[in-house]
Amino acid sequence: MGTAAAALAGAAVIEALARGAVHHRPGTSGVLLTAVFLALCATAPLGFLGVIGAATAVVAAAVLALTITGMLPVASAAAVVVAMYRLGWGAGSLAEPRARGRAQESGQIRMRRLAGILAAGLVVPFPVIALSVSRTSDAGVVAVVLTALAPAAAFAGNAAHARSEARVHQAAREAVARSLVEHTARGERARIARELHDVVAHHISMIAVQAETARLATPGMPPAGAERLLAIGDTARAGLTEMRRLLGVLREDAGPPDEQESRHPQPGLDQLLALVDAARRTSGATTRLIVSGAPAALDPGVELAAYRITQEALTNARRHAGGAPVDVELRFTAEALWLRVRDSGPGPGAGVGTGDGAVNQATDLPAGGHGVSGMRERATAVGGRLTAGPAPTGGFVVQAVLPAGSLESTNEIPDGDTP
Repeated sequence: MGTAAAALAGAAVIEALARGAVHHRPGTSGVLLTAVFLALCATAPLGFLGVIGAATAVVAAAVLALTITGMLPVASAAAVVVAMYRLGWGAGSLAEPRARGRAQESGQIRMRRLAGILAAGLVVPFPVIALSVSRTSDAGVVAVVLTALAPAAAFAGNAAHARSEARVHQAAREAVARSLVEHTARGERARIARELHDVVAHHISMIAVQAETARLATPGMPPAGAERLLAIGDTARAGLTEMRRLLGVLREDAGPPDEQESRHPQPGLDQLLALVDAARRTSGATTRLIVSGAPAALDPGVELAAYRITQEALTNARRHAGGAPVDVELRFTAEALWLRVRDSGPGPGAGVGTGDGAVNQATDLPAGGHGVSGMRERATAVGGRLTAGPAPTGGFVVQAVLPAGSLESTNEIPDGDTP
């Protein structure tokens, strides 16, 4: 706006000097200087004053030029139109206080009213001049033109600002609508994932458990029947694995972009030490990792199951063992990985059983997909077994055997203090 104001000021001064030279008469030098000064005053304020100040100064100088010198350069008249357009625009945007809510709204309303009243007042002098001077004179012609253009410019500025605000509000509404749609879609995907995990995955895991149990517990079963039951169990476990992958995709879509953990490698036995250290820091209790046997690389699914079982068992110990020491024990054999998480806390409350069917009422949360049932499902999904219950020497113990190879010779989890 500064460059445009300078250009208008230069054009107005040149036109004022040119017209003064054409109509120069003795004793009119003062009038010529006044016309040049008012031409500057009717254009230059656009470059360094605010909307209200510039409009007031430009219109006042133009009115004085018409009444004192009887002429107004075209550039000065154009400056009046520009100032009125800016004032009309400013009637909707002058107030932008830092406060939000009602304070901001009331401030905008007050400034819009002020700008609107000022715009109406600034156009009044031009029809008065047009009625008081000859319409054939330069002053009369310019006054008539400004009588029509000044309010039209103010109205156009106000309308342009209203359109701009409408576009901004429309864009905001569309953004909110898109956000709501995305949020609803993420919530629906999360709900589907929960249903699949807590209901369907549980039933599939039970199919695998029952097929394995029927194959091992039915005496005299024909080999063909045993093979078919084994195939049922393998198919169920494969389906459970594929479902877990699908759940990973659903949860990735349902979570925020910066929490898409499924894009990172799944944890395994290599991260158990860090998990134990984190549990020790979180609970403040003594937590040990005891490893025996020759560590060997296992199937990634088995390692993930061991990690998640340990993670859930440590979480339950932190919640219910009252800060008692916790031991995480691993034993590697050629056939299986033996896992035991044992605490020496006060022990489970009423309703705790033992053996494969044991359920710890204090920690089992089947409705949320956590607790003993969730750990048992993870063990079963990879062909292993898990029990949970009170330890013989007090506290609570979670024991699991996960296959390193064939599991036919490791179907029972031994009792005692050594996994």
